Amino acid sequence: MTSLKNDLFIRTIFKQPVDRTPIWMMRQAGRYLPEYRAIREKAGSFLNLCTNPELACEVTLQPLERYKFDAAILFSDILTIPDAMGLGLYFIEGEGPKFERPISSAEDIKKLPIPDPVQELKYVVDAVSLIRKNLQGRVPLIGFSGSPWTLATYMVEGGSSKSFQKVKSLMYEQPVLMHLLLDKIAQSVSHYLNAQIEAGAQAVMLFDTWGGVLSTEDYQEFSLDYAKRIRQSLNTNRDGQAIPTILFSKGGGQWLKTMADSGYDALGLDWQTDMRLAREQIGDKVALQGNMDPVMLYSNPEAIRNKIAEILSKFGSGSGHVFNLGHGILPDVDPEHVKAMVDAVHELSPQYHCGN
Repeated sequence: MTSLKNDLFIRTIFKQPVDRTPIWMMRQAGRYLPEYRAIREKAGSFLNLCTNPELACEVTLQPLERYKFDAAILFSDILTIPDAMGLGLYFIEGEGPKFERPISSAEDIKKLPIPDPVQELKYVVDAVSLIRKNLQGRVPLIGFSGSPWTLATYMVEGGSSKSFQKVKSLMYEQPVLMHLLLDKIAQSVSHYLNAQIEAGAQAVMLFDTWGGVLSTEDYQEFSLDYAKRIRQSLNTNRDGQAIPTILFSKGGGQWLKTMADSGYDALGLDWQTDMRLAREQIGDKVALQGNMDPVMLYSNPEAIRNKIAEILSKFGSGSGHVFNLGHGILPDVDPEHVKAMVDAVHELSPQYHCGN
């Protein structure tokens, strides 16, 4: 495997000295880029794009041609695992993901298979391998999965939800059955992430997008406990290189101390979590990733720069901060505003690392 030419992201997550704050962006390969939209049209559908390793590789690399990002992230979707379990994923324009066969009974849960990623999710594994080869060591490649709780919400609701009535009803009324579902998903996620690492992912991230809709007790039992189990099952040493791990629970700012004990090397922060308070809470236990409001990118470059200065100042001096948005970039952001963000991080962050 080619050695990394830019390992700033990896060193930062392991809190090693760096000369500036690294930056990448959730959904950095996406609809805000005209070149992405051209490939998406060529593919015919979002799902076709996800399941074609060559096209997934192409769109993964696109943002690196425009911007000085310090990491690439696999272009895929968090719902690949439920699809591989037989639920029939499809997308409706303007409505998001749907499942043809959502979970509606105990029998549905009991008969769910645990997919072999090398078989049922081979297109993802192949994409990781191809992206890693084409990166040629420019920057590290991040693999990812949705968390068991987040995947379960889509599988039971049949798609996106505002109230989470179906999945929460299952959790409250039949907790044993809910745990059976989460256990199967956790096993599947572990196999999936390990297959990505084996194929060449140099870091992995668990997206717990809907963890924040739970109460404190339910978050611990139905979300974080499964995230911890996955972390314990990951093969985080590949060819003698340590593989960093990141946990992102949107809306989870009130649980940072507990999350910091979960075994992950870094915690992703949403924009509602104050960076200074987060660092005060977790100290030097783990690195932090985030956390500018994605809507900030609609502002002018000067306002973006000022917000970046504020976030960098709140984290303060030393390594352990990966700059990112607090959630994925929105689809109609001006690409020039992304450049303004990247440039500002490059220009403003070295002052916080001069003692390293």
